[in-house]
Amino acid sequence: MFIAEDPKNSGLIPAAKPTKIPGMDGMVSTMFGYGLWLLVLAGVCATGYGVWKLAITEKSRHGGGSEPFKWMGAGIAAILLSGSLISILNGIVG
Repeated sequence: MFIAEDPKNSGLIPAAKPTKIPGMDGMVSTMFGYGLWLLVLAGVCATGYGVWKLAITEKSRHGGGSEPFKWMGAGIAAILLSGSLISILNGIVG
């Protein structure tokens, strides 16, 4: 991680200092963090389930071939959403 001592080189926003989010301390912060990590795990499970469904699905015309891609897409979307929220909150809070 890049930590700059000089305010001119502090990243995208010059001289920005992380501030505490009101109401995001103590138990609320802990539960929110666990919730985001559970969302990451749910996304990984959904993606894995989609890959499994793709491997075992019937490959004929009437096999419903789009369902595995729905699972994989939803899992990847959950991973990206929660990962970006985790990185944003880590950047804001410190």
